Formats: sequence, structure tokens, C-alpha cells
Amino acid sequence: MIGLGDVALLAQVDTGDTAWMLTATALVLLMTVGLGLFYAGLVRSKNTLNTFMMSIAALAVATVTWAVVGYSIAFDGDGAIIGGFGHAFLQGVDFAPRDDLATIPHLVFFAFQASFCIITVALVSGAVVERMRFGAYLVFAALWSVLVYAVLAHWGFGGGWLMANGTLDFAGGIAVEMASGFSALAAALVVGARKDYGRQALLPHNAVYVVLGAGLLWFGWFGFNGGSGFGTNNASILAFANTLLAPACTLVVWFALDLIRGRKVTAIGAATAIIVGCVVITPAGGYVSPGWAMALGALAALPCYAMIVWRPRTRVDETLDVLAAHGIAGFTGILLLGLVAQESWNGVSDGLFYGNADQFLWQAIAAAAVPAYAFIATFILLKVIGAVMPLRATEYEEALGMDIVQHGEEAYVTGEGAILISPPDGDEERGVPVANPV
Repeated sequence: MIGLGDVALLAQVDTGDTAWMLTATALVLLMTVGLGLFYAGLVRSKNTLNTFMMSIAALAVATVTWAVVGYSIAFDGDGAIIGGFGHAFLQGVDFAPRDDLATIPHLVFFAFQASFCIITVALVSGAVVERMRFGAYLVFAALWSVLVYAVLAHWGFGGGWLMANGTLDFAGGIAVEMASGFSALAAALVVGARKDYGRQALLPHNAVYVVLGAGLLWFGWFGFNGGSGFGTNNASILAFANTLLAPACTLVVWFALDLIRGRKVTAIGAATAIIVGCVVITPAGGYVSPGWAMALGALAALPCYAMIVWRPRTRVDETLDVLAAHGIAGFTGILLLGLVAQESWNGVSDGLFYGNADQFLWQAIAAAAVPAYAFIATFILLKVIGAVMPLRATEYEEALGMDIVQHGEEAYVTGEGAILISPPDGDEERGVPVANPV
């Protein structure tokens, strides 16, 4: 039976807001496919399908864990560290808004937040592609989505301690960007480098995939940021416009940096710049003026470009630069937001440049605490999983390629038919089918 309170909540559902949020959710879900294409183009051809499948796996695994318990941990209650379990298995998640301020059904809010969890899990895979076993990744994705993502989502926009103290994060600089980037660093350290890392060039096999994937990601980001206003309101409009402006400015600066460094503007660099620009405006989208959004986009290019140039000189094989493109860009966005937020645009709070030092202080606290938690929790989680099951393929399997070893398929079929290749003596897996052993 529907009570009077339920009738009142149902009456406040706005069909226009709901229609936009359904569209925004679909756009964010499309981002996971775009990410799969972006990542697949960056790896060697023998690992194309496996890399794409890691994003597809996130669609399945993270959706289930989010519905079972992740959403409840993130958004049930106002505990400082984690939420409650009142929404486990979607209890109480129905057609009415989740509170008396919302204008969209609770189910729509749940689905929109689920799409964020999905893309974040998929992002972390970029640190371990070309060598992590698919089964181990599935276990990691399930546990990480609950123990890391859901916890940080609660901190940042589920009522946790950062949100309660006024930390600003419009669309996921905490739970999505910094969490994925610094978790990626931990994952790369635990899983280890690819066998050929540092000994030969490990080049992207399809730049067109990369650019197309980046384009789909930018397209979906209009739902990611624009939907985070949860309606057809000024916040969503501002975030939508800023999501156009910031990446464009990042691209311009990236072009200049490419020309200064190598006298050539690269397609891979351009695709990366799009991601960096979208990431830096994610926490700030609905909180800064369009002018500041352009400045943030331009400024973010500098530390992220420097990190991408420097990282290959280290022994850390963080394969697809998730740390630079997401962790550092998210860190930059969170910090700069504390400087340039304007109450005249956001109706919430000013930053340090407009007289509010406390805002910058809490942005800085978030920029320190979130990377630390994401890194430590991910490091421990992977160590525990690795104690139970092998995390990475053998050198022999890695040489053959993860597509054929983990999935029995290839992205590019040669038509020569499968043959059997015997591994070196002592390898426990013999007679692996390979269509193109060259």
C-alpha cells in the first residue's frame, strides 16, 4: 500500500529531469565501450580482445556488486567512513525520489551512480593489460568496486566525512578519477611489468581506435558531468558547457607541447589530451565559471604531459598511463577547484581566490587522503588475491598474447586456421591453440 508520504514523493518526480537523467545514464554507459576501444588501440594487436573484454567485464561485475551491496555502502546513511546496508539488494530503491529534494526516481539515481562505478573499475584495468589473468581480474573487479570505489563514493558524495566537511566534488574527482589513477599505480606495482618492458618498444597497434575511443568518451562525458546536476538545471547546464570548453583548451596546450618537444602533433597525444581535459573538469564542472573551466583545461595539460613523458623512464609499467590521465588530472582538478570555485556561479561556495581559505584546505585534505586510501587498499587487495590465485600469465602465455590464451579468440583472424604450439619444457600448459603464431 502506498502511504501519503509516498504519494507526495511520487508527485515531485519531474518528467523532464527524469528524461535527461535516463539519457545521461546511457551516455555514461557508452563511455565504458569507448574506453574499451581507447584501451584496445593502445595495446599490441595480440592483446586487443582481452583489453576490450576487461571493460566489458566491468559492465557485468560492477553492476552486480553495486546492486547487491556497493550502492548501499555508498549512499545509505551518513556514517563518516561507510554507509549502511539498508539498500542492500536494492531494498527501498523504487519509483519515488530518494529524498524530499530529489526530482528523479530513486531507481534512476541508482542506475546513474552504477554507471560511474562501472567505468571506474574499467579504468583501473589500463594499468595491468597484456599480462593479468582474466579470472583474477574478475575477482579484483568485484572486490575493488565494493572495498575501494563504494567507500570513496561515500566519502565524496554519499554523505561521508569529506562531503560533510564541505569538500566540493561535482562529478567524481574523488571516487572516479583519483581513485582509479592511484589504484592503477598500486596494481602496476603488485602485478609487475610486462616481460618486454624496457627492452623493446611496446607501441599502440591502432591509433584510429584510440582517437575514436577518446571521441566516444568525450561524448559520454557530457552525460557524466552534465548529469551530475541531477536535472535540467543551471548546474547541469554549466557542467555541460564546461565539459566542452576544458578539453578543447587541454588539446590546444597539448598540441603546443607536442610541437615544442618533437615538432609533431601526435594522434595518441591528442586522444590523451581529451581525456585529461575531461578529467580535470569532472570535480569542478558545476562549480566554476566557463572562463575558469578553460584555464583548468589548459593548466592540467602541464603536469599530465610531464608525467606521461617521465613515467616510461622508470621501472613502473603502469601500462596505459591511468595515473597521469586520471590520477594526476583528478588531483589537479580537486586542488584548483579549491582556488577558483565561485559562489556566484555555483550557489554553494567560493574558493581561496574569492576569500574562502577553508574550501582550499578541505580540497587539499581530499587530495591527500583519497590517493592514500586508494593506493593502500588496492595494494593490499591484490596481494591477498595473489596469495589465493595467480595474478598474471606466464611469460610464455604473455608472448603468445592474452587474446588466444585467455579467450581462445583473436581480434584479427588471418585465415590460416588454428595450430598447436608446444610451450618450453617445464611449462604446465601445453598445446595452446594459436591462429597466427608469428
